[in-house]
Amino acid sequence: MSNNDWKERLGVVFSTNPDFNYNKDEQEEQNTLPARQQDLRVMLDRKKRKGKAVTLVTGFVGSDDDLKELGKKLKSKCGVGGTVKDGEILIQGDFCERIVELLKADGYKVKRSGG
Repeated sequence: MSNNDWKERLGVVFSTNPDFNYNKDEQEEQNTLPARQQDLRVMLDRKKRKGKAVTLVTGFVGSDDDLKELGKKLKSKCGVGGTVKDGEILIQGDFCERIVELLKADGYKVKRSGG
């Protein structure tokens, strides 16, 4: 048992059983759907960003690593910064049309949403 797992066992105070194993709720990694089965939405968002526009890509079904890889690819193709968090890709600036074209070229099923 490592010293860094105390947060995972906060509900258990003490056990006299030397073979006791703490129940850890490990989430299963989600399988990534093929590109043609993905249903992605691309929208322009300005909420809670002091009026600055970001392009938001939502609807990706798959592992976090694959989502980060797609986000990295989109950021490099647009030549701007961005981030991947909470299952969404945020690209700095208004690049909705370009991202839709890039995703369609990769075989994704993508729609522009939000006006």
